[in-house]
Amino acid sequence: MAASPSRYVVAGNPVEHSRSPFIHAAFAAQTGEPIVYERLLCPLDAFAATVRAFAAGGGSGCNVTIPFKFEACALADRLTARAELAGACNTLRFDADGWHGDNTDGAGLVRDIERNAGVELRGLRVLLIGAGGAAAGALGALIASGAREVRVANRSIERARALVDRHLRGLAADASPRAVAAPLDDCGVGFDVVVNATASSVSGAAVPVGARVLGRGALAVDLMYGAAAEPFLAWASSHGARARDGLGMLVEQAAESFLFWRGVAPETGPVLAALRAGLASP
Repeated sequence: MAASPSRYVVAGNPVEHSRSPFIHAAFAAQTGEPIVYERLLCPLDAFAATVRAFAAGGGSGCNVTIPFKFEACALADRLTARAELAGACNTLRFDADGWHGDNTDGAGLVRDIERNAGVELRGLRVLLIGAGGAAAGALGALIASGAREVRVANRSIERARALVDRHLRGLAADASPRAVAAPLDDCGVGFDVVVNATASSVSGAAVPVGARVLGRGALAVDLMYGAAAEPFLAWASSHGARARDGLGMLVEQAAESFLFWRGVAPETGPVLAALRAGLASP
C-alpha cells in the first residue's frame, strides 16, 4: 500500500490570496513527489501554537509568510546559514530530531532578477526599500550577487542600520560590496535596481520613495504580486522604469523550499508561465 503523501502548508495572515498551493502542486506533478500543500491561516497572536498543532498532526513542513518570518526563526532548533544571517525564516522542515529553518527569499529574488528578468546584478547599484522580514531575507543574496552597492532604506534608520550591520558582520569583508543604510527621504538617486520589500501597497500607503531613485532604464521590483503590487508597478512604469512584480520570486523561492524539503529541484519556467497566463485570464 502506498504511503500517505507528506503534508505542507503556507502559514501566515492573510493567506487566502496565496498562489503557493498551485505552485507546489505543479512541482509535485512534475517531479512525482507525493505531497499535499494547503493554506494555514494563523491568528496574529497564535502563530507558534498553530504551526505546532499542524506539525503534531503529521505535517512535514511549512512556508511562512507575513507577518511571521521573524517568529518562525525563533521556533527552529537549527538554521541554515542564510536563515541565521537574515534572522528570519520563510521555510520550516519538521525533522525527527527537531525543526530546521531556512530562508529561500533572497535566492528566489536574485534568481528571478538574473534568470527571468535578464538583469545581471554584478556591478550594479541596488536600493532595497524596507527592513522587515522580506528585506531581511533578500539582503544577503543581494550582497552575495556582486552588486556594487546595496543600500537599505527604511523609515527607521536604526532598524536599517541593524540589518546592514548584522549582514556585514556575518559575511567576509572582502566578499561584500558597500552595503549601507539610509533614511527613506534621503536614500540616494539613480539606482539600477529598486526592490520594494515593504507592504506599502497592501496598506494603501503611497510609494515610500521619490522617483529620483530610479536610474535610466532601472528595474523596479515589488515583492508583492497581483493587486497588492499594482500601485508600485504603476508608479515605476510612469517614471520610465521596467516594472516587475514578485510572482517570479515567489516561484523561485518555492523551488528552493521544495528542494529543502524533498531533495529534488523542480523546473520553475513552466510553472511561472502557467501562473502568468492564469493572472492574465478574465
